[in-house]
Amino acid sequence: MTIELKQVSEYIWEIPKSGEMLVPGRIYADAGLIKHLVDDVNKGKEWNALAQIRNVACLPGIQKASLAMADVHPGYGFAIGAIGAFDAETGVISVAGVGFDCNCGVRTLKTQLTRDDIKGKEQELANELYRVIPAGIGSEGKIKLSLSQIDEVLVKGARYAVEHGFGWQEDLTFMEEEGCVKGADPQTVSHEAKERGFQQVGTLGSGNHYLEVQYVSEIFDEKAAQVYGIFPGQVLVSIHCGSRALGHQIGTDYLKTLESASRKYNIPIRERELVCAPFKSEEGQRYFKAINCGINAAFANRQVLGHLTRKAFASALGTGEKTIRTLYDIGHNTAKLEKHKVDGKEKDLIVHRKGATRAFGPGRPEVPAAYRGIGQPVLVGGTMGTASYILHGTEKGMEEVFGTAVHGAGRISSREAAKKRWRGKDIIAELKKDGIIIAGHSLSAVAEEAPGAYKDVTQVVDVVHNAGIAKKVAMSKPLISIKG
Repeated sequence: MTIELKQVSEYIWEIPKSGEMLVPGRIYADAGLIKHLVDDVNKGKEWNALAQIRNVACLPGIQKASLAMADVHPGYGFAIGAIGAFDAETGVISVAGVGFDCNCGVRTLKTQLTRDDIKGKEQELANELYRVIPAGIGSEGKIKLSLSQIDEVLVKGARYAVEHGFGWQEDLTFMEEEGCVKGADPQTVSHEAKERGFQQVGTLGSGNHYLEVQYVSEIFDEKAAQVYGIFPGQVLVSIHCGSRALGHQIGTDYLKTLESASRKYNIPIRERELVCAPFKSEEGQRYFKAINCGINAAFANRQVLGHLTRKAFASALGTGEKTIRTLYDIGHNTAKLEKHKVDGKEKDLIVHRKGATRAFGPGRPEVPAAYRGIGQPVLVGGTMGTASYILHGTEKGMEEVFGTAVHGAGRISSREAAKKRWRGKDIIAELKKDGIIIAGHSLSAVAEEAPGAYKDVTQVVDVVHNAGIAKKVAMSKPLISIKG
């Protein structure tokens, strides 16, 4: 396999349009990050990100380019860290462009505490968070729903959680879509998906999901930090999770539906998971409505977990629950109907972000009024041994990449390879020496998430910062990490 790759600028690389490609592929990276991708091709790995970026460029209705961020790595169909924006009239919608954990995302809470305020109390706080936050495979949530009530969650999203005592109206103000996307239809979600999900609202899950207590270690943009309410040494909490088993079942169900649709509408498919349907078709609309249900389920999930976190802090530290506020909540596995300019004209696009974070710039009405002058917060998770970042969206990002940025560090080792190379016990012991407490429900899950299994998050973030598509506001470092 050979894939031509050209460097366009210091931080942009292109796969030129050729063959059946309708647009070029475009990757935001530096030379070191590109080398990982090229090495996969040179080693003959069929499952590689560059081939997936090229495949997406062949799908009907794609706009501008098949895009990828600096954290890109192979996924199912779409690479993880990829963006595909399709004309709403002529384009397609794809399961692979969303992934199996619909609206996996990050919620960051800001406290009035400093690192010094919790010094010596970290273990007590870790124990309480471990006790209060349901995590791990098969965990069940604090909200006990009937199968009929799950339909309400799928329509109302985080609003359902607030109505049932988990948080406040202000939380919704500082969530993407105010915690609820329109156009969700529970009838498009299978009974099996609902059955798998109705007991999991308010659960962290496993894999790369986490709840992390952090402190702000560096401020890069004082003005933006002030607007966001962030200061040096401040204790933050980041929660990374999604729609759990319900979202996974939606993806599984619609793979079959869209596989049939691909044949019905004569859409050539280059990888099984890349099956898709015209967005305006009956199948495409059903899947879109189901995605919106999954998005809302994930918003409700993070809303409940955010409020349980407040209660854990109150119990362990005597902190007033109302002093812990939502900085922002944003997804990074979504397909959203949005307006963007293409060739100077505003168009309705169905924007797939697969392991990529919406990063809207200043002035967009979707950004909370309090942040609109700066742009939307972009929450970038690192690893439990390194750092996380808060960025803000930019006008350049709106113009070049449909208002999108990185979502994390990006894997360089598969989960299986990580488990063979690292032991969970050793990682916990090593990080403890650095003052980081890991409270994991599974040692093998800790091994899968070894810091060495990921790219350097600072290198990844510096690419989008230096390219100008999102700008650094603050860096935070971990103190406590609760793992599934």
